[in-house]
Amino acid sequence: MLGNGVVGIVSETVNKWERRAPLTPSHCARLLHSGSDKTGVSRIIVQPSTKRIHHDALYEEVGCEISEDLKECGLILGIKQPKPEMVLPDRAYAFFSHTHKAQKENMPLLDKILKERVSLYDYELIVGDHGRRLLAFGKFAGRAGFIDFLRGLGQRYLSLGYSTPFLSLGAPYMYSSLAAAKAAVISVGEEIATLGLPAGICPLIFVFTGSGNVSSGAQEIFKLLPHTFVEPSRLPGESGTDAAPPTRTSKRVFQVYGCIVTCKDMVEHKDPKKSFDKADYYAHPEHYNPVFHEKIAPYASVIVNCMYWEKRFPRLLSTKQFQDLTRKGCKLVGISDITCDIGGSIEFVNQTTQIDSPFFRYDPVKDSYHQDMEGDGVVCSAVDILPTEFAKEASKHFGDILSEFVGYLASTKDIRKLPAHLMKACIAHGGTLTPLYEYISRMRKFDDSDETSKGHASHHFNKKYTTLVSLSGHLFDQFLINEALDIIEAASGSFHLVKCQVGPSSHAMSYSELEVGADDEEALNKIIDSLTSLANPNENQVLKQEANRISLRVGKVLDGGAKKENDTKKKVGVLIIGAGRVCQPAAEMLASIGGMSSQQWYKTCMEGDFEENIDVQVTVASLYLKDAEEITEGIPNANPVQLDVSDTSTLHKYISEAKVVISLLPAFCHVTVATACIELKKHLVTASYVDEAMSKLDEKAKTAGITILGELGLDPGIDHMMAMKMINQAHVRKGKIKSFISYCGGLPSPAAANNPLAYKFSWSPAGAIRAGRNPATYKSNGEIINVDGKNLYDSAVKYRLPGLPAFALEGLPNRNSLVYGDLYGIGKEASTVFRGTLRYEGFGQIMGILSRIGLFEAEPHPLFKDGKKPTLQMFLSDLLKMKSDEVDGSLRGEKAISERIISLGYSKEQESAVRAAKTIIFLGLHEQKEIPASCKSAFDVSCLLMEDRLAYSSTEQDMVLLHHEVEVEFPDSKLKEKHSATLLEFGTIRNGKMVTAMAYTVGIPAAIGALLILGNKIKTRGVLRPLEPEVYVPAMDILQAYGIKVMEKVE
Repeated sequence: MLGNGVVGIVSETVNKWERRAPLTPSHCARLLHSGSDKTGVSRIIVQPSTKRIHHDALYEEVGCEISEDLKECGLILGIKQPKPEMVLPDRAYAFFSHTHKAQKENMPLLDKILKERVSLYDYELIVGDHGRRLLAFGKFAGRAGFIDFLRGLGQRYLSLGYSTPFLSLGAPYMYSSLAAAKAAVISVGEEIATLGLPAGICPLIFVFTGSGNVSSGAQEIFKLLPHTFVEPSRLPGESGTDAAPPTRTSKRVFQVYGCIVTCKDMVEHKDPKKSFDKADYYAHPEHYNPVFHEKIAPYASVIVNCMYWEKRFPRLLSTKQFQDLTRKGCKLVGISDITCDIGGSIEFVNQTTQIDSPFFRYDPVKDSYHQDMEGDGVVCSAVDILPTEFAKEASKHFGDILSEFVGYLASTKDIRKLPAHLMKACIAHGGTLTPLYEYISRMRKFDDSDETSKGHASHHFNKKYTTLVSLSGHLFDQFLINEALDIIEAASGSFHLVKCQVGPSSHAMSYSELEVGADDEEALNKIIDSLTSLANPNENQVLKQEANRISLRVGKVLDGGAKKENDTKKKVGVLIIGAGRVCQPAAEMLASIGGMSSQQWYKTCMEGDFEENIDVQVTVASLYLKDAEEITEGIPNANPVQLDVSDTSTLHKYISEAKVVISLLPAFCHVTVATACIELKKHLVTASYVDEAMSKLDEKAKTAGITILGELGLDPGIDHMMAMKMINQAHVRKGKIKSFISYCGGLPSPAAANNPLAYKFSWSPAGAIRAGRNPATYKSNGEIINVDGKNLYDSAVKYRLPGLPAFALEGLPNRNSLVYGDLYGIGKEASTVFRGTLRYEGFGQIMGILSRIGLFEAEPHPLFKDGKKPTLQMFLSDLLKMKSDEVDGSLRGEKAISERIISLGYSKEQESAVRAAKTIIFLGLHEQKEIPASCKSAFDVSCLLMEDRLAYSSTEQDMVLLHHEVEVEFPDSKLKEKHSATLLEFGTIRNGKMVTAMAYTVGIPAAIGALLILGNKIKTRGVLRPLEPEVYVPAMDILQAYGIKVMEKVE
């Protein structure tokens, strides 16, 4: 079964609240529909579950099989550990096993796995090149835990006599999405900002411990409130202990405070002459005294505990310390222990809580526990399954990553053929532990001994010389424990595991105490020297031996002053205004800069002009915050904000924080944004045409020293760059352009062109209908051709692409093509200059008939006067000039409608009349439905129906087709060449969402424009189009590297 390409998804049984799934239906669809030859997955069998966040039917719809029986599966996926009796032999399993550190409670499961010859992959061990875990839920725990506690905080303050906005919050699982939960927190923040908090509870100070994913998630929610962060050293001043009591007008009433503390704020060295040193603290915590209870806790309203803790370290807050603080009048209201560290760093948090009852109250004076909010003490929460409260988003996040390599796990029998990061995550294979994890069995040999022994315990093995060695560092995630044990055994020594405390992630340290023994003192000293070399490979460190106890650390530890990788990166801001469909591809591309996914293409294309250590911080601004939130959800380095561009002060605020602005607003808004950019000296990119108003800003932009780069989308945008590349290459060879023909079309994919018009709209059809009535001008064989707007549809001509013969297309002239002859510098030399719009064949005929019927007239229609609400059939009969007594029964079929069209002279051909009639019926114009009062014209009715009936479904693909043909004549050699370039893109599902080809091919070029400006590739200032080599050469290179391919051909 192993490696047969069949994947199973188990039904989670550990906890009633566990609703997460390793793969969502969208991930399964992508794996199944892309073909097993590409994904390595041929079938997916899902165990039925009535509580999983995604219903069984959704999996079934995308091609999964629903069955309790997973015996046909070679790879079985879960989130939590399965029960040992559920493990099937000779399969591969992937889940969070919690076995790689020899956790005693999970050894029965590991024994079963070894017995059944199972290949076990642990998600916790899948680590990327950056050294961080790829699959984790920490941020979701932080988000859910903090929202949970805000809810409880509102209830607690109410019991203390204070009404606060927090009272309106629900538990995270009560919201339909993370975005909805955030919106609720934002609403609370708006109330705080406008109405304030009761002065009696202010300043409200939240103390966050740690700076990892859990803390980051909690802070993400906190930042949705009006807030100020303060340094730990400033807490006494901010808490009001050295200032006058707060008044109703105090600033602190209208905001909350946050303080982030790490281990350096929690302890101090016992020797007053020595300062805190992180490396020393991890190796010798006994050298430090706790100070959190003195310097932090007295000023905190809420402690949000997000930091991993081990018993060898001082507690954050002991029971006695808290009792003493209470007697002195401590202001602490609650503890949100998101780490769920029972009896750990906060000693009196001695019990877990449940999602449906997340709080308990601890009374320090009486040392008693209560399950209510009334009475003295603090409220505490310690839920151990927080990420499942956002099961939908957590599953999507997890599956986005897992789906990238699940095919390897499903189709591989020989683990040696796996990518390195997956092979390292395999704990067991074929009935044995893999070499990296052999230490588990060695550690288990001594696990029956008394782990609390503090002495030498030399009676455990017969060695004359023994000593106790403490090892701290990245023992397990970097597998250094193997090397340490090898050293001991190679010298004929023995070891006994006295204590083992393991870190929860690849960033956390682990700690082990080993009793090491040898038959002679020289052998023992050799072992100690070898361990010392392992611990400090670049240091000649002399270690002190005190009372037969030698302490050393294994692996490298970042000291307190060392900067993390992310801290050394330069951060630059890009503001994207407008959160429509085009925004997401642009935001994703820019936010990926500096990440693993972007390294190859941007390093290749940007050469030395782009700084390698750079992070682009993307801000997405929208009139409606919810739209911006939906765009940025799941995109690292992207933040949503609410912005009304008519609000000058707010517009200036966000523009001033960015280096480059991308405006994806309607064209009429660009001048407002551009004017602000000029004033603030910030660069601007748009995908819209450069109109006269924008052109007038050229000199002002030059004076300000900024670039305003317009027309950088698809059409205009990629079409310009393809054209200029072809034209300039010909000119370099001394050729002359005799003919330039360009077609571009946004169309449904052939599978989605499933209506009589063979066309669909991804947004309002109003713009497309209006564009179809614009006049057009072009040059053909030296003759200027003018097409009246009323006749535009009738001017459509059949068109076939030689390289794509399956597409039955037609082309319509697109506005004034002569302008582009001048822009491209070929107006005088080319005898043919034509730019057209592509549609499927027959579109023009149908739309022309509909236009003649009067369906696109924008003037108010008499039927809608005086508040009348006619039916669609009455409206159609009026357009077809039928009397009221002729209507009943006469407009029910396409035959009657097509005959009426011909009799009125709207079509001369029966076939086209029938197709128009089919379209009318498809749109529902023959139905006895009342027309909404919002419709005042035929244009309004047509837009309404087309938007409803000609919309894409969530799984349908659109298509973008751009094609240039350039005829070049070389006077010197009398040669002629025909150059063509074709771009074909289809909409794709990315991260579980359908990204349209149109949005992708407009958004990515705009993002590239911003990237080129950030990289100083574009040095020209003023208002530009992408017509010069400094723009189109690198931009086209990046497009190709990013996956948007242009097929070029010369005949």
